[in-house]
Amino acid sequence: MRGLEEVHKELDLWGFLNYGHHGVVHTPIGEVNLKTIVMTWIVMILIGIFTVAATRNMRVDRPGKLQLMVEEIFLFLRGLVYENIDYRKGAGLMCLIFSLFIFLLFSNLWGLVPTMMSPTADINTTLGMALTVFILVQVLGLRYKGGKYFKHYVEPVPLFLPLTIVEELSKPITLSFRLYGNIYAGEVLIAVLLGLFGLTVDLLGGFIPSVIWLAFSIFVGFIQAFIFTMLTIAYISQVTAEHH
Repeated sequence: MRGLEEVHKELDLWGFLNYGHHGVVHTPIGEVNLKTIVMTWIVMILIGIFTVAATRNMRVDRPGKLQLMVEEIFLFLRGLVYENIDYRKGAGLMCLIFSLFIFLLFSNLWGLVPTMMSPTADINTTLGMALTVFILVQVLGLRYKGGKYFKHYVEPVPLFLPLTIVEELSKPITLSFRLYGNIYAGEVLIAVLLGLFGLTVDLLGGFIPSVIWLAFSIFVGFIQAFIFTMLTIAYISQVTAEHH
């Protein structure tokens, strides 16, 4: 059995490890993982191709398979939004929720392709998304409640203010690490399984003996995309509800 580092080197067909320090490049804004950036752009391109193909020839009488798939995902997410958020408030968030779920789903599953990597297997990606959701929640809270939004920090008594702040700050941390941990662990275990075979088997059929784990990884990818999206809806629901 080969070590994880050796497996990663053998699967590095695109030469990402040759840039910077093991693929980490120093920029004026800090250290950047080149592979994460490239994989994120690839995922965004794939999503663009998928959505255009699904909506290019939309029909009501005889919708295509991709159109039906996108419609079912949208209707499912819309049901979740309208169950937790007022219709007037939730309608304007549907594009964001749909885009968030699709991006997470594609990102989680992309790492299952040999030599590729899930952007969500990088803590920088998941933390960035979690912080974006956190900021969005604060903005929506201020928009719909104004200064009264800050009342929940001191209720039921001001003594709980430090605990409430810690609880609020823990949301993006738990949101990001939950997604990152599950996706990264899945890729590591796949690399461990690939380490049991030769390189030729890795590239041409190493996933066959690992089909059970791959099926489970696909399931985890769907579940983690759903959990992140559902928690986002729940957080928004808390700050937009009439009685918080």
